[in-house]
Amino acid sequence: MDAFAFSPAPSPNAAPFPSASPSSRGHRFSIRGPRRRRPLPALRSSAAPSASHHDVVVVGAGIVGLSIARHLLLHTPLSVAVADAAVPCSGATGAGQGYVWMSHRTPGSDTWDLAVRSKQLWEDLAAEMDGLRAGGARESLGWMKTGSLLVGRTSKELATLEEKTKVLSQAGINAECLSASSLHALEPALCVRNDGGAMFLPEDRQIDAFQAVSLIEKINRSYSPKGRYMELYNDPAMSLIRSEVTGRVEGVQTSKNILYGRKATVVASGAWTRSLLHSFLGPNSTLDIPVKPRKGHLLVLENFDMLKLNHGIMELGYVDHQGDNSHSIHLSSTSNKDEHDAASISMTATLNTKGHLVLGSSREFKGFSREVDKSILKSIWDRAGEFFPAINNVHLDIDEDKEIRIGHRPYMPDGKPVIGFVPDMSNVLIATGHEGSGLALALGTAEMVTDMILGDPGRVDFTPFSIENRFSGTA
Repeated sequence: MDAFAFSPAPSPNAAPFPSASPSSRGHRFSIRGPRRRRPLPALRSSAAPSASHHDVVVVGAGIVGLSIARHLLLHTPLSVAVADAAVPCSGATGAGQGYVWMSHRTPGSDTWDLAVRSKQLWEDLAAEMDGLRAGGARESLGWMKTGSLLVGRTSKELATLEEKTKVLSQAGINAECLSASSLHALEPALCVRNDGGAMFLPEDRQIDAFQAVSLIEKINRSYSPKGRYMELYNDPAMSLIRSEVTGRVEGVQTSKNILYGRKATVVASGAWTRSLLHSFLGPNSTLDIPVKPRKGHLLVLENFDMLKLNHGIMELGYVDHQGDNSHSIHLSSTSNKDEHDAASISMTATLNTKGHLVLGSSREFKGFSREVDKSILKSIWDRAGEFFPAINNVHLDIDEDKEIRIGHRPYMPDGKPVIGFVPDMSNVLIATGHEGSGLALALGTAEMVTDMILGDPGRVDFTPFSIENRFSGTA
């Protein structure tokens, strides 16, 4: 046994470590309509864990992990097991607005090709659903052909949008820059100054995370009778199992089960991946993937008829979320911690398929705190009021008839996901760090991971997402 802290044999008494937050479902002060059950904490059992054999074991049942399982099941003969400490949509996946957008992406960047490919895969899935059932993609995915509006309110911001429109158009994206008057014709409720405007991408789309996850779960479960799929929720991953003879990782032990993976183990645990790897690899490992939770609040107003939207809307400041910017607003931290503790607020607004208004968004580093911050919610509301004057006369009472979504985006300092094999472990892969783009990039990531497992070259270059030479201990 080398310095890594692997388990050569099952150890039922090991302390469980979550593959996702066990209590990260969005807060809700007034619940209406069906919602997924809150995840229950995994219970320790004195019984010997049950063992099962699979080709691939996926740790993490967010949109990325479930999509990886789906792609493997659809496009290979491999069998897959998915394990998670909680349930789907209890982390970042269920706390987003469902953007499948290109408006906030940059042609030629490391993530551009992945974003283009993933959007195409979502389009293909939506078209498939439209051909299969009466409700089509709208019913099965929450698929909405809203288009996107990236909004600026000053001449400087409009100039930035004009340049972005030019660059995206040259990259083959259908993009148009709108003056303030043209924007008003498309979105009468939206108010920008006369020297402002927007970039309009009519082919951007929106999906509903809960509906999309339910569809993917249904697809995955259709392979269970064939012996090719198993899902284990509320069952946190505890350790990796490694052969004492060859040193190869053989699978994962959870709190209740032993999952052997003949071909690969994939860790797709979002913001929890860093801590999970530390638990898996032990204190002597030099590998440190610096993904960390970036907390966000969203405010959902059910049947809100004071504001009608025709498109998904985002202010330009959201695009600059990787660093400090002058477009979004920043709230001072109440402590003397690092300046990154300060919260940043950028206006985003959408209507979902149920007609509920979803307003965002905030970004802050507060660890895995699930606490609702009323000052953040007030700032989101006030920021929205700067763009939508109609809501300024509406009193916001967050304790009544409001759904508050809180999630932890898996943030990477260099702004791109980590997708690839762990150095010196030929059959262990990581897929994390998508921050607010997990839904948008999930299908492309799933295809990429499948190609890696099969040893195929892939449609998208793997290199920008590799672990090698990117973090400490990977040179």
